[in-house]
Amino acid sequence: MFSRFFDFYLRGVTRFPKLTLGVLAIVLIAALTGLPNFKLDASSDSLTLEHDKDLDFYREVIKQYQSGDFLVVTYRPEASLFTQASLQTLQALRDELAQIDGVVSINSILDVPLLYSPVQPLREMVKNPRTLLTPGMDYDMAKKEFLSSPVYKDLILAPNGQTTALQLNLAVDDKAIDLYRTRDALSLKQDKGDISAEEVSELEKVRAELRAHTTEEAQQSRERVAQIRAVVEKYRDHAQIYVGGLTMITADMIRFIQNDLVIFGSAVLLFMIAVLAVIFRSIRFVVIPMVTCITAVLLVLGYVSWVDWRLTVISSNFAALLLIISLAIIIHLIVRYREFAQEQPEWTQRELVMATAKFMVLPCLYTVLTSIVAFVSLVVSNIRPVIDFGWLMTIGLGLAFVLAFTVLPASLVLLRKQNSDSQGQATDATKPKKPATYYFARAVEKHGNVILAVSLVIGLASAWGVSRLQVENRFIDYFHKSTEIYKGLSVIDKDLGGTTSLDIVINNGDQDTVSSATYADEADPFAEADAFDEADPFETLQPITEADPFAEADPFSEHGDDASSSYWMTVAGLRKVEQVHDYLESLPEVGKVQSLATLYKVGKDINGSLNDFELAIMQKSLPEEVSAALVAPYLAAKEDQTRITMRIHDGYPGLQRAELVERMRDHINSMELFEPEKVRFTGLLVLYNNMLQSLFSSQIATLGTVLLGIFIMFIVLFRSLKVALVAIVPTILAAVSILGFMGIFGLPLDMMTITVAAITVGIGVDNTIHYVHRFRRELMEKGDYTACMYIAHGSIGRAMFYTSVIIIFGFSIMVLSAFIPTIYFGLLTGLAMFMSLLGALLLLPRLLLLFKPFNVPQPALQ
Repeated sequence: MFSRFFDFYLRGVTRFPKLTLGVLAIVLIAALTGLPNFKLDASSDSLTLEHDKDLDFYREVIKQYQSGDFLVVTYRPEASLFTQASLQTLQALRDELAQIDGVVSINSILDVPLLYSPVQPLREMVKNPRTLLTPGMDYDMAKKEFLSSPVYKDLILAPNGQTTALQLNLAVDDKAIDLYRTRDALSLKQDKGDISAEEVSELEKVRAELRAHTTEEAQQSRERVAQIRAVVEKYRDHAQIYVGGLTMITADMIRFIQNDLVIFGSAVLLFMIAVLAVIFRSIRFVVIPMVTCITAVLLVLGYVSWVDWRLTVISSNFAALLLIISLAIIIHLIVRYREFAQEQPEWTQRELVMATAKFMVLPCLYTVLTSIVAFVSLVVSNIRPVIDFGWLMTIGLGLAFVLAFTVLPASLVLLRKQNSDSQGQATDATKPKKPATYYFARAVEKHGNVILAVSLVIGLASAWGVSRLQVENRFIDYFHKSTEIYKGLSVIDKDLGGTTSLDIVINNGDQDTVSSATYADEADPFAEADAFDEADPFETLQPITEADPFAEADPFSEHGDDASSSYWMTVAGLRKVEQVHDYLESLPEVGKVQSLATLYKVGKDINGSLNDFELAIMQKSLPEEVSAALVAPYLAAKEDQTRITMRIHDGYPGLQRAELVERMRDHINSMELFEPEKVRFTGLLVLYNNMLQSLFSSQIATLGTVLLGIFIMFIVLFRSLKVALVAIVPTILAAVSILGFMGIFGLPLDMMTITVAAITVGIGVDNTIHYVHRFRRELMEKGDYTACMYIAHGSIGRAMFYTSVIIIFGFSIMVLSAFIPTIYFGLLTGLAMFMSLLGALLLLPRLLLLFKPFNVPQPALQ
């Protein structure tokens, strides 16, 4: 069936080559018109799991506490920080940054209220709030407070007392949160098949609205980062200044991806052109392969642009890989065409093209299908960028196959047949000048046992390396140490409280409990009274406030009533929070910890001992800026919920996110302060850890399934269990060796490197199928295993060698990138190609000679 269809298709292509190429050109032009709509995505969707309940909860917490994203500007003046001149420069920088659209507030040593410089009664604090800019402020006393107070320690002033931070708070995008929530709910229903037609229509509408909104927000975010950098640049003569934060990472990742797509994509193309020219010494065999490869990439890019399918850090790599596989198919066709041209010089150009295409279509088809199986394994990852990468490669592989058997035949038919001399002598393995692959064949014949022994050692070492694989990574490791973003994140992580956020949200386990005799202060005048009867001091708070001397000055009286009714604003609740707070601070991986316990510590420092009544009065009387800093971010009074926030030192040696979170959870549960189900972890660390763990479980677990699927396809293709067993060994060894290499050299599994296993399987399978297919063909004619090995090495082996050389050295150019994931991608892809080549030209032929899996016909033996 397929054979008849392909014959019909091929006759049409070779009979009407101009029409074929004309139609293809029209399709290409149509695709190119969509390229202006091409977009990259580095949003939360590109770094998290699909339908992750922790992500939904994270967005709810952001909206509940209005804790939006922020950027950090680190500032280290050349002169002493606590001098009038340095502070005036810092103030000017702060004022300019505050004018940037999207920056809603700035926290700095200039703005935050001073509570210990010196310690004063609450009444005085309300009447005369003080900051560093207050006239007559003692800078030494303020510096001591910034370095040692429970509020500011490790937050806005580094331990060296010279580096400070300006935290630029950005507005919470409530609209995006609501759109994400609606989209995810409807998308989940769609995945379960439980969605109505009206809901499908609503889902499409919400997706379109969300895409438009995130596009606009992303553009505004990039402009905001650019404006911040422009402002900062003006002050670099006065101080060492860096900018950091998640928004900064997003903007820089997009910029690096765009640069790498253009610069290194162009460099790889130029290198491919140069090597093709050296190998084939023919303009036509440079132009045709490059046109075919570039057309495949442009058609896919045009398609994703038209349908607004946005590429991410991972899926953007499809272009380079598609170039590889398209080129591999084309080179195999060209090498076979040149062989036919030398073997059958009397054939016409059309006969040569037809024979080449018919001979190569089945092995190329099976290489594409088996590669698709490898890349489809990425679709089960439940991570949108990885899923996109899998689908893009699947689409691209199918397109590359069709184009190879369309562009090359149509183009060659339009060109005159070259004479045998112009074809070059490189394809004839019998010529005196031995090809490079001859020495591989020689090694297989003379040193077969050594090859088996080395392969065994590599396999064992790789298995050990796989056992050492780590599913960890840090955003800071995506960038060179010389980049501004690395330096900024390094300072923040080391000196200013840590980098990655982690929150613990606790709900009150007993909603009716307001205070507890266990935790009531001995000085509590209401200690003997029943905490739940009408004598509850909170019942009388409203009448008291009329005579309260601070009542008129309290801008938060309404909020104060809500807060004072919360369990967490009692001594009992605060002491529980304090125990957890102190435990978290004791962990070396944890940086700055903030919670209501900070307020409790400050209150005790100011007032001495505190009871519930005094806590209520203090909370109602706090100045606005103090309440906004010490209460609002950590208390949801109506929900009777509290939040503990912390930042993790990403640079801590041996940091293991999953183990850290579980250790925290187990210890907090062992304290028996709260019911376990009332405590929930959230934050970027949780989301990123979920993604990493899913990557490991889905990809490593499915690798075996993929290899099993390919093994079954080998059985179907070769119609022999014995041949399939021999053929699968080099593919397994190549895949395991790459993972083992990563484990041995400490390269972590992350979103970028996890795809290398699928790439290795895809490339390894291609070489295996082509070699075994050609070997079997020759064996059926010659009947001698060793002679057929030399012939296969001198023919199909050359095509494999050419392809590998181009890919290995072409992708090695990527090590010059400023983006570390691009370097890893180039390095590991080149290594995957190298291991695949060695497996196909050394191990595979040795196994074929050792086990002789083919049944040789009697005429061939004679």
